[in-house]
Amino acid sequence: MEAYLKYHNPIIRGFYPDPSVCEANGRYYMVCSSFHFYPGVPLFESEDLVNWKQIGHCLTRRSQVMLDRIGSSGGVFAPCIRYYKGRFYMVTTNTSTEQNFYIWTDDIYGEWSDPVIVEQDGIDPSLYFEDDRCYFMSNGTDAEGVGGIVQCEIEIASGKKLSDSRTIWKGTGGRYLEGPHLYRFGEYYYLLAAEGGTEFGHMVTYARGKHIFGPFESYKNNPVLTNRNLGGYLIQGVGHGDIVKAQDGSYWLIHLGFRQISKWSPFHHLGREVYISPVRFDKEGWFEAGTHGTTTEIVELFHVKSRQKRRNNESFSNTVQSLDWCYLRHPVMENYTMTKDELLLTGTSISLNDIDTPTFIGLRQKDFCLYLTCSIEIDGGEAGISFFMDENHHYDFAIRNEDDGFHAITRLCIGNLKTITEDHYLGKAPEMKAVIDSDSQQYRFFIQSEDKKIPMGTGLTRYLSSEVATGFTGVIIGLYAVGAQSGNHAKFHDFQCEYFPE
Repeated sequence: MEAYLKYHNPIIRGFYPDPSVCEANGRYYMVCSSFHFYPGVPLFESEDLVNWKQIGHCLTRRSQVMLDRIGSSGGVFAPCIRYYKGRFYMVTTNTSTEQNFYIWTDDIYGEWSDPVIVEQDGIDPSLYFEDDRCYFMSNGTDAEGVGGIVQCEIEIASGKKLSDSRTIWKGTGGRYLEGPHLYRFGEYYYLLAAEGGTEFGHMVTYARGKHIFGPFESYKNNPVLTNRNLGGYLIQGVGHGDIVKAQDGSYWLIHLGFRQISKWSPFHHLGREVYISPVRFDKEGWFEAGTHGTTTEIVELFHVKSRQKRRNNESFSNTVQSLDWCYLRHPVMENYTMTKDELLLTGTSISLNDIDTPTFIGLRQKDFCLYLTCSIEIDGGEAGISFFMDENHHYDFAIRNEDDGFHAITRLCIGNLKTITEDHYLGKAPEMKAVIDSDSQQYRFFIQSEDKKIPMGTGLTRYLSSEVATGFTGVIIGLYAVGAQSGNHAKFHDFQCEYFPE
């Protein structure tokens, strides 16, 4: 008898929240939220539901999404991906324009269409296809003013509503009913949702019914999955998921969660990540999920025979600019030139504190413990490395040009407090080698000078957490340039970021 193999959650690390998944042609495809970062809606592919490779983004053109001067955690929320008769659809919300829309493609590796707007309110939209008909749902308010999970039939070619919007389920009483998805397994329609807020009280709930518009009966043991009462446990905030059937016939819930910085310290700064939990149906057609209704670090999968692969080192040479890296809002691409050896940035007058588009390119921080090195050269202005949560919460380690020469600085920005905590005079040399290491509790900054490291202070991770900064994102490791005058240049080379298990 074959044994189950053990795999580790999260299956995608770092700020990749609100996962949605579908199966097509023997492979699985996943999308995640991107908010005010660009390109929008990261797109992944997998053969086994555990090992995922990013293959693109869904929103890659300005005509598809408006992100101009959108504040942190605005923009693109909670996408859903579906496949029907040879075509992929991705439906989502731009909360800043208050529009639900979908795009489509016949080539998962190619470009997606321009948006098709659906005139229904709410957020977290989802699509369900059956018998050449398409149903659109979101959490919102119906024509009678009743709030809950709202559904209508649409014409998929145009987005035109073919029926009134009707509230079909009000949830189980938890706050912030969201993230609905509809499935048909056997004789029942199953309506999956999230409640409790995407925080420590997050949970997955569901109901079922025999008709597509209900009525729906709630599962008596709701929530079907939550870690809300697990004190002293790293994985928290479990919720907002999507069910997928594996090729061996088993069912799995792909969902979000986050890792707090220690068992007894309720802060998280890596963002909401992607987890997998088993789904099992009983004889009456109800299902349970997880391990006794919770998400665990170790999950056993029968259908996966391959080793779980994780890239623990990131550099210019082993990352792809259009896949791994992201920008704040719509970038001016002429300000960025990346090769396998170095990155050249052209600074502007826009700073990281502005709700605008600074010269900034970043990687999502994947784990607590890292060791990062990078050499930075400038011809003016300021350039450096930012551990960036939002415009009011970021730690910057930079070199900048002042009247008496070049200085290395450490700047901590925590809400209204924005202060330079360390300043080291470099003289006339316009270059420094930055060294940064971190664990779950703090970042430590150093200048590498010949055979010694000069300490440049620390920053506590908790002040970059969602519990302090609020919002729905996670820390981005950003390389940036700001010009005292527009046109100052910065060169980054020998960039290496290595992750270690804590």
